[in-house]
Amino acid sequence: MIYNATNPLQKNQAIEKLKYFISKGKTFELKAKHPKRSISQNSYLHLILTWFGIETGYTMEEVKQEIFKKHVNSAIFYEGEFEGKIKGFKIERWRSTASLDTADATLAINRFRNFSSNELGIYLPEPKELALLQDLENEISKHSNQEYL
Repeated sequence: MIYNATNPLQKNQAIEKLKYFISKGKTFELKAKHPKRSISQNSYLHLILTWFGIETGYTMEEVKQEIFKKHVNSAIFYEGEFEGKIKGFKIERWRSTASLDTADATLAINRFRNFSSNELGIYLPEPKELALLQDLENEISKHSNQEYL
């Protein structure tokens, strides 16, 4: 869990957690988290997909495949329908996000952010909003044992 020492509630939570670990003789790690100067496009995408999943109840994989790729960005990701080795059995092929160049990834992310905000009222921070993104990371860490990730 990441705690913000400037937030009185989180500061007290961190102190209590530390006291608990010490009282139980637990092994723990304590280290400073430095603000990020930038966030990679892929990390940013996975962060907003995960947050969207938490907000809507979908897993990150469901959000990525069904909403981000198929619903919002099918023109970018859909490669077509192909007949496989089994006659009469058709397969739909969808591009991987790893195959996108920066421009296509930016377009897909912007479309998803617009969809999220305009259709569902869920605000997803822009990549330059580092403080908000760090808040999302903190909130996501609270859900780390759930199926959203």
